[in-house]
Amino acid sequence: MTMNNGTQNKSIVLFRRSVLQGLAFTAAGGIAVLCTPVIGVRSAAGQTKASQKAVGYQGVPKGPQQCDNCTQFAAPASCKVVEGDIAPAGWCKMYVKKPAQTSG
Repeated sequence: MTMNNGTQNKSIVLFRRSVLQGLAFTAAGGIAVLCTPVIGVRSAAGQTKASQKAVGYQGVPKGPQQCDNCTQFAAPASCKVVEGDIAPAGWCKMYVKKPAQTSG
């Protein structure tokens, strides 16, 4: 049984569209996984936070890196991405240095 040319072309287009849509959903899922490095607990705002153990949190700084100069730190003793009480002089793998503030 043979398909005529029009039916065959339509089948190819539909197959290609299905493959591309599948790739788009797969890529979007991969991005979501990459953007959520660790699953922990949910805060009141519904944001997922990582456990202290998962991010290697310690209550002492790592050289000049410490929580109170990290962009994730929320004074006086919490973090935007790590659950629980956070010491201002603590440190974890999620550390991101605050950008230098310019006066102006």
